[in-house]
Amino acid sequence: MTERAHTHRTRASRSAMKWRLSRVSPPPAYLGAGALMYALIALFGDSSKPLFILCALVILSFYGGGFATISAYMKDLFGTYQVGAIHGRLLTAWSTAGVLGPLIVNWIADRQEEAGRHGASLYGLSFVIMIGLLVVGFVANELVRPVDPRHHVPAPKEAAHGRRQQSESA
Repeated sequence: MTERAHTHRTRASRSAMKWRLSRVSPPPAYLGAGALMYALIALFGDSSKPLFILCALVILSFYGGGFATISAYMKDLFGTYQVGAIHGRLLTAWSTAGVLGPLIVNWIADRQEEAGRHGASLYGLSFVIMIGLLVVGFVANELVRPVDPRHHVPAPKEAAHGRRQQSESA
């Protein structure tokens, strides 16, 4: 293959990927891919160290990706009015999960150990619960619809322009 053909193919594949990614909202994609990664770890993680490491790295990368995209995602869903308050509630829930999640996982692992399990099998039930929670989050997120733009509070410039047009037409 010539260098020129390779360049065109690369550009075409990048354009196709950008188009596809622009159609998927990041938070639902994180939930769906997260459930998949947790399922791969639960099914094959103890038999394949490279797969475990790859899945764990992808899962960890979602935290930064989630923080980077959630503000814009909430603005798209709810408009700009009260996004700060909504974001604050989301961060409170996220931090609560960050504290309670490890406590719950450890509590389950302790119960599994009392039942005679050891090693990686201590965490099998925890992974199933995490997968279930991610699927519930994915479905709940898909049920949320954007707020109708007529309920959005206009930006100050738009509001002033709208008042000016109303006074001119009166």
